[in-house]
Amino acid sequence: MQVLRAADHRCMPWKNGRGETTEIAIWPPTAGLDGFDWRISMAGVAEDGDFSIFPQIDRSLAVLSGDGIELQVQGLGLHRLTLATPPLAFAADVPASARLLGQPITDLNVMTRRGSWSHRLLRGTDDPGPDTADWTLVLAARALELPGPAGPLTLAPLDALLCHGPASGVFPPRIEGAWRVQISRT
Repeated sequence: MQVLRAADHRCMPWKNGRGETTEIAIWPPTAGLDGFDWRISMAGVAEDGDFSIFPQIDRSLAVLSGDGIELQVQGLGLHRLTLATPPLAFAADVPASARLLGQPITDLNVMTRRGSWSHRLLRGTDDPGPDTADWTLVLAARALELPGPAGPLTLAPLDALLCHGPASGVFPPRIEGAWRVQISRT
């Protein structure tokens, strides 16, 4: 298990150069934007615009803060994403564009290489199902205390815990105030 502090997350330009993303975790750790197997990141969206294209990548998106967006995805139509709606899964290699519903947002992005990896993005209170993930990440939406191997772990907002291997004995089945990402090799 690895604690990933918000202060240590890596900030970089979006692939299309129209904004900034905050990378929480990537595999392999030295991969760039064109060579990752999986990637978990956050992005501040301050204006309407097109999403970056990632060939052979599947993506899920959830709103972490702000008023929300309307997301137009080729082949999927128009979707409204807010703090209250479930994440949206879509192919990252088709055109997609977002329109803000009001104030800027911060979103959570999970991307996996199609054919090699798959993922699930869940609210911490959703049932995680059977523990078959190769990697599990829990992202704190607010300050949290979770059980750890050497005692309780305190997470500040946007800190994360990353676990390689089965996580059923590491994380409680439901975690209020968090997001859970499960990544599996296909």
